Amino acid sequence: MRRSLLLVWCSLMVMMSGGGGAQAEMPIDSLERIEATGVLRVGYGDTAPFSYLDEQGNVVGYSIDICQRLAEQLQVQLGLPSLEIAYVYRTPSNRVQLLNSGDIDIECNASTNTQERRQSAQFALSHFFVSVHYVALKENGFTTLEDLAGRSVSVARGTVNVSQINQVNRERQLNLSVVPVDTLQEAFDLVTDGRVAAFAMDDILLSTMIAESEHPDTYALSEEAITSIEPLGFLMQLGDDAFAAEVNKALEHIYTSAEMPLLYERWFQQPLPGKDVTLNVPMSAILAEHFIAPREMNVD
Repeated sequence: MRRSLLLVWCSLMVMMSGGGGAQAEMPIDSLERIEATGVLRVGYGDTAPFSYLDEQGNVVGYSIDICQRLAEQLQVQLGLPSLEIAYVYRTPSNRVQLLNSGDIDIECNASTNTQERRQSAQFALSHFFVSVHYVALKENGFTTLEDLAGRSVSVARGTVNVSQINQVNRERQLNLSVVPVDTLQEAFDLVTDGRVAAFAMDDILLSTMIAESEHPDTYALSEEAITSIEPLGFLMQLGDDAFAAEVNKALEHIYTSAEMPLLYERWFQQPLPGKDVTLNVPMSAILAEHFIAPREMNVD
């Protein structure tokens, strides 16, 4: 009994001194580190038009433009002499890990704000809205979820689409074979090669991938949506509340500015830099309304 109590006491002392897992769970104070270093660590991906590398190797995109303005506004709010951006590549599967380790302060891409994801990260004010559809080869004539019954569907690991397609599979008893892969491009290529019937993802990202493909006319987006409209937002570490408050204050300033409609037009209604495609996606009514009066919008 005495030996057991001694072991418990020693374990507690190790945790309190930083040798255990308790300290690792404490959120990093991003504001303190930013003020000390003058650097904002921004996570980016390979998901045009939100964030990607152009032909010169520069990190660009709709989300990146917003986060560049975010850095400028944070510099003003925090009274810093300068604030540089350090870009860090992230994947759908490691983004939360990079936030928790402090490798990035904020993920400037396009993460879906869901109840499940809010258990591991917190979201900034939304910058886009999507619904999930699937892409299939046009020759197969798939347009509804019932068309996929008994077939295979690819999804990218680390995305909420994994749980979304599993949920609709159970609820609709579709007998789908769900095929998780590491990247969005790999999931899309499985459709191209005929190895799966469809690939489920946010509609705007699917539209971009179709437009970038060698033969866009061979693909079709589903007419039926897998989910209702969902907000996208920038990810921050769970519990880093002071930083999140400053970010949302800055984003509210950016979203309500006269520049925001022009910024949107650059990425969704003009040729994408380095891509030679134009999405021609007008701003939705829900996004236009959100930019007039930004507010927290969660989907459960």
